[in-house]
Amino acid sequence: MCELHHIISLEQFYDELTRQLHLPTHFGRNLDALYDSLSADVSGPFEIIWRDTEQSRQQLGADLYATLLEILQSVAEERGDVTLDIHH
Repeated sequence: MCELHHIISLEQFYDELTRQLHLPTHFGRNLDALYDSLSADVSGPFEIIWRDTEQSRQQLGADLYATLLEILQSVAEERGDVTLDIHH
């Protein structure tokens, strides 16, 4: 399980996912690499819980927040063993 709280930067987002989901050392810390790593490198099943998303959206900006959410949703839909729980 991965719990995200008070995410205010992309670096913090990457840091938390890397720490909690044990992303591989070759994870490139970019959006394409994030999708690739979550899709193939992390053993499932796992759950991502993102709390305080309204604060995250404000801090990250609406576009980046929407992109991150889209990546997480795509991974959850494609894998079938990933659960995404978003709390506003």
